[in-house]
Amino acid sequence: MGSRMSPDALQDLVKQCLEAFYTRRISNLSGLRLKDVLKRKNPYLLRAIGIRTASELVEYLLQMHTQASDETIFGETFVEPIALAVSGGHKSSAKGIDLEVDAGTVYKAIAVKSGPNVFNSSQTARMNDEFQELYHRLRQHLSQLGKQFDPVLGCAYGKRVSPPTTKRRYRIVSGRAFWEELTGDPEFYLKLVRLMQDYPEQQKQRYQQEWAKAVNRFTRDLLNEFADSSGALDWEKILHFNAG
Repeated sequence: MGSRMSPDALQDLVKQCLEAFYTRRISNLSGLRLKDVLKRKNPYLLRAIGIRTASELVEYLLQMHTQASDETIFGETFVEPIALAVSGGHKSSAKGIDLEVDAGTVYKAIAVKSGPNVFNSSQTARMNDEFQELYHRLRQHLSQLGKQFDPVLGCAYGKRVSPPTTKRRYRIVSGRAFWEELTGDPEFYLKLVRLMQDYPEQQKQRYQQEWAKAVNRFTRDLLNEFADSSGALDWEKILHFNAG
């Protein structure tokens, strides 16, 4: 399983994916507004952790937002494109499935995730249904070809590797094992981070400039709309906006 991508082609792909990641990160920040973030946060928690200044609240809100969004953006712009390119498969049109790979006597359907800490019971049931829907669509064709259907939840990092169970009718493969299954190379998971070279540092300056703009924008709006005449944060105004 896996395509034979030359080292130069893989290097270019990693660079392109990092470029896409930073472009999306910067776009995410540039369009961000204080009220959009504030309405999704717990104002009681914000008050309970002892935030007293506008700068503290702004940094906290931006950090929480970007930590949540970075994982999604990275998965879509880096993990999924690289997994597709090195797998030798094709992008799936099925809901919830990212890749389909014809691997000899096995036909793999792969849902790609960033990390292994995903899926509660309801999400597992939905994933089961999505794999099952694809299987029903392909069943007759695969039967004629004598191929076994292999549903996989593949995670870019972590150590979880587990077989299907009665409740979860797909395999979970993570980290080193996931990348090795896609490429046949047990060292591929290390190659990915090596191939980043110094490109993240080159891109970071662009991101920091956009971060500074977001901090200034959030601080201005917070003081204008959610502080009293003395400059103190007005938690009742914040709460009224969020839940009133």
